[in-house]
Amino acid sequence: MLQLNYIREHKQETIDRLAIKNFDGTVIIPQIIELDDKRKETQKKLDNIQAQSNILAKEIGILFRSGKFDEANRKKEQTAFLKNQSKEWDTQLEQIKKDLDELLVKVPNLPHPSVPIGKTVEHNLLIKQTGEAFPAPQDFLPHWDLAINYDIIDFTAGNKITGSGFPLYKGKGARLQRALINFFLEEARKEGYEEVQPPYVVNAVSAYATGQLPDKDAQMYYVTLDDLYLIPTAEVPLTNIYRDMIMKVRDLPVKNVAYSGCFRREAGSYGKDVRGLNRLHQFDKVEIVQIAHPDKSYEVLEEMVNYVSRLLQKLELPYRILKLCGGDMSFTSAMTYDMEVWSSAQGRWLEVSSISNFETFQSNRMKLRFKDESGKIFLAHTLNGSALALPRIVAALLENNQTPDGIRIPGALVPYTGFEVIN
Repeated sequence: MLQLNYIREHKQETIDRLAIKNFDGTVIIPQIIELDDKRKETQKKLDNIQAQSNILAKEIGILFRSGKFDEANRKKEQTAFLKNQSKEWDTQLEQIKKDLDELLVKVPNLPHPSVPIGKTVEHNLLIKQTGEAFPAPQDFLPHWDLAINYDIIDFTAGNKITGSGFPLYKGKGARLQRALINFFLEEARKEGYEEVQPPYVVNAVSAYATGQLPDKDAQMYYVTLDDLYLIPTAEVPLTNIYRDMIMKVRDLPVKNVAYSGCFRREAGSYGKDVRGLNRLHQFDKVEIVQIAHPDKSYEVLEEMVNYVSRLLQKLELPYRILKLCGGDMSFTSAMTYDMEVWSSAQGRWLEVSSISNFETFQSNRMKLRFKDESGKIFLAHTLNGSALALPRIVAALLENNQTPDGIRIPGALVPYTGFEVIN
């Protein structure tokens, strides 16, 4: 959530930067400022009434001690009148605050000034590409066919047990999943991330704090009876560890990593992009999260991008890095890099990681702050990234490593899989 003071002090800049995200702020931003003015005015009236009540209370005490009971009782009647006025203004103030919050949560984060202008994926900026986006030989199969041929993923069984988008991994397919999770966690540990095993369900406060609510309400699985949400990513519980905390500046940056199942309704998804492992309702992912000093968060962002790049290099996958344009960014992000790997049998790039800096957008919602050496308190910056999401990594590994003897496993994974070939 954007900070009110920033919106007030940078009204036109806020509107202009929101336009880069294709968000029209020409109406809602003035409404927010007008409502905030009303909040301040109402608060001032409430404070004045309280001040008058305090003065009367002192005067009444003096009058009673002086034996002037009639005058004291008359002033008590004035106090009762002010008390009723105070209740009315307090009710109005609470409603104004509620209306103000309802407007603020509709406003996305401001994009960083360097974010490219554009509306769709075609306007994203290519930062780097390694490896060749090679066309597949004629006998190369897409991963959904390979999964059947090698009996490693059973989409039909998953559909029978639950429904589409819930695959069942078996044999070497299940072992490959486990190997990737362990590989990603171990690499993150070497990089200085502390491993966490978070809950897979969160309350509404946690989902609101990281921006999933209300923006992505329709995409989340909701447990009605318990008023809980299945997590779409470990970002939610990891970042909420630090909700309502004031950290010490010397403890920054905080680096956490977690493996979790992820659950997304993916409402409205259809067509070839959802076939096989391309888009699932349940999938495995290793997530990295950092809490950083505002002055260093963009250095941290680059560090996280470089780290994920090294993972892809170790997996021997051709990949590219894109800086997302304003129109392709998430509601909460100030800057995002997408990492994509080449899928030879599908002949296209598959997104496997988004790495984002949210600046103070999440920390303002969750009151995540730090205290500097002088004792001043500031909002921290939050960042996260997939390191990595498994489904499309598995798809690319299967498709890109087809040999006459089976599917070759990259060398870095062999110590974790215990086998070199799926056959």
